Amino acid sequence: MKLIKTDIPQVLLVEPTVFADERGYFCETYKKETLEIALGYQLAFIQDNEAKSTKGVLRGLHYQLPPYAQTKLVRVIQGSVLDVVVDIRKGSPTFGKHLAIELNDKNKLQLLVPKGFAHGYVVLSDTAIFSYKVDNYYHKQSERGIIFNDPQLNIDWNYPIDKLIISEKDTIQPAFAKADLFEKEHIINE
Repeated sequence: MKLIKTDIPQVLLVEPTVFADERGYFCETYKKETLEIALGYQLAFIQDNEAKSTKGVLRGLHYQLPPYAQTKLVRVIQGSVLDVVVDIRKGSPTFGKHLAIELNDKNKLQLLVPKGFAHGYVVLSDTAIFSYKVDNYYHKQSERGIIFNDPQLNIDWNYPIDKLIISEKDTIQPAFAKADLFEKEHIINE
């Protein structure tokens, strides 16, 4: 397993070592000790989630406020998505910056999305199965979001905006400038 730093230091790409032959493949998708050493803090994932979506479905940008904030380890089991994270930690040197990376069943890359980041993705393939671990349970009252097409964030979703399939909830999210974001005291392990 290889950990790759991104332009936002707390967000890591995880590249598993894949052992393949005529029978198929094997790869280790999670190793607690390896991630904790790289991060410098402990992780305690408590739940795995999975979503299947069709081409053009956009989910996000979502997050939960403390004390219910979540760290996620996300990956694509089938298909391809453009995965996006946005730093929502006020006072962070990368506040308001975003990272977009294609995750698919070929590259097997995973993305570690720490607390303090909004997260979303758009499906690029006909269908995609998206899987992720979380270290905190879903808490409806703490859930927040940012509108996906906020001009301040200027995210290129690599998909025609007029062809996106978006839930009503995600079409009425506030702009980045008006969203409830993480305050300086909530920044963890910067």
